[in-house]
Amino acid sequence: SSRVVEIQSQMSERAVELLGLPEDRPCLLLDVGCGSGLSGDYISEEGHYWIGMDISPAMLDVAVEREVEGDLLLADVGHGIPFRPGMFDGCISISAVQWLCNADKKSHSPPKRLYRFFSTLYTALARGSRAVLQLYPENSEQLELITAQAMRAGFTGGMVVDYPNSAKAKKFFLCLFVGTSGTLPKGLGTECADGEEIHQAKFTNERTRFRNAKGKSVKKSRDWILEKKERRRRQGKEVRADTKYTGRKRRPRF
Repeated sequence: SSRVVEIQSQMSERAVELLGLPEDRPCLLLDVGCGSGLSGDYISEEGHYWIGMDISPAMLDVAVEREVEGDLLLADVGHGIPFRPGMFDGCISISAVQWLCNADKKSHSPPKRLYRFFSTLYTALARGSRAVLQLYPENSEQLELITAQAMRAGFTGGMVVDYPNSAKAKKFFLCLFVGTSGTLPKGLGTECADGEEIHQAKFTNERTRFRNAKGKSVKKSRDWILEKKERRRRQGKEVRADTKYTGRKRRPRF
């Protein structure tokens, strides 16, 4: 539908903006999960070149029919990025990387597939470049798994969250740096009315946690437990101190 196309285009624009590309020369970008080439169209409009990878032959057929300007490669990024070292000036991905968290075959291990993807992507990117991956995480564990594997592969950076206070417009962009630690860009819509910033999502030991639709913390989550303990303290009840183990699941012991 045209609405989907519009959202896709907006996210592509934002992803390219977050790449912070040099304005004086055309760059070569990798588009991971390029689909029918909508984000590629925007890259081409901006005067850059691109190569798109996608696992779906049907989507790539559409891209070919649409006569997109980029080169297309049918491949599963969970098997790695098959390009020579330092080839790309940047990488974008719109709504694709979360699929690596699904184990479609018995042999699929999401952490291994993510690590393979990120470590080979790291190699394929030029030093000082960035990868900006917009994704729809299912939950905080997924977000954590994805970012942990990216950091393990050598990237620095973190999550940029646009419109964190809006259920509809909230968007997650994993903004990764190769070889240089840049400053994490600010998320859109993170300024409060009085010009103060809303706390940015950064990688700290504090986990990125989700609230349910009503804005309450998910029941029995660490947040929920901490909030409940805080309420009981305010009521003057005796409550155990919070530690890093608060809200952790115990491992099954035999």
